[in-house]
Amino acid sequence: MKVKGNEFAAKARGMAQDCAIFFFCGQDEAGASAAASDLVTMLPEPGERVEISGADLKADPARLGDEARSTSLFGDKRHIWCRVAGDEAHDALQTLIQTGEAGAGEACPVIVVATSATDKSRTAKLLEKRKDAVVAMFYPPDLRSVTQAVRGMGDASGIRLDGAVAERIARAANLDVRLAQSEVTKLATYLDASPQSPKPATMEHLDAIGAASEEDGFASLVNAVLGGQANRVGPEIARMKQIGLNPVGTLLAFERRAAQLARISAALGNRRYQDLDKGQKARLGIFWKEERDIAEQLQRWRGPKLDRLTHGLTRLHRDLLTNSQASELLLAQGLTSIAQIATRR
Repeated sequence: MKVKGNEFAAKARGMAQDCAIFFFCGQDEAGASAAASDLVTMLPEPGERVEISGADLKADPARLGDEARSTSLFGDKRHIWCRVAGDEAHDALQTLIQTGEAGAGEACPVIVVATSATDKSRTAKLLEKRKDAVVAMFYPPDLRSVTQAVRGMGDASGIRLDGAVAERIARAANLDVRLAQSEVTKLATYLDASPQSPKPATMEHLDAIGAASEEDGFASLVNAVLGGQANRVGPEIARMKQIGLNPVGTLLAFERRAAQLARISAALGNRRYQDLDKGQKARLGIFWKEERDIAEQLQRWRGPKLDRLTHGLTRLHRDLLTNSQASELLLAQGLTSIAQIATRR
């Protein structure tokens, strides 16, 4: 069957009971990933999670069926989680279905999150008419829908959010529901709230946990790369892949920081960063939590070097859009190269 992202929540529990193959696709990668994670919690017996990459599925299409029909070391249930690009999972899913119809036996649930794929892809066409499979298509979110989702997250976490607070969280997360969920969780922890003991959240509470900066979700990666912190870059890129941050959205955070550094550099002229007063810092968008990192990055990116950074980010952005299936790899390579340049003052 085929469903749209905005229909998924209402139908998810029933689909989790009746279906065995789930294909999440669409331009809203954050929404697709979040929905896939929610689905796992609704499976009758999710058991152990076994992860298989798209590259592995493409190289060995039979592996998916082998893993889906085997049991864990202790005989427990399991589910298969695959993050793929485009149609990398097509042949593996086709093999899984064909061997099942030939009597190979029951398979555990298979969840596929496909970046750069749509409901018009070969994989979606393979699954959409099957009663035991789901194709969920997620379109880019708008502010209103994400704000509503944030309020729902708040209800589930025990915090009451009015429209203004929920909208601010949605904007700060760049409409990425995973980052928004992280902020809501932080807020609930800060307020010691729970569904059994709900508490209201205000703008002041958001300020207290540092949610005012829209770059919070990407800040550690941005600061590690542009600050030339070589020992942190690898783990931060791994974190980016683990939580499935949108490559283009992540790169936009770097482009905004580069533009901010250019504005600050132009305002400084021949002066030092320390010569800026509080009013000038506010006008330049320097949030107090980021001040130390921005000052350090200005030491590394000035003049022609900053120009090269800006042009390099523009080229990388173009490469991500034209090679979307390899966007994660291209971004990781690009950020590693930028970090290497940053280490040379």
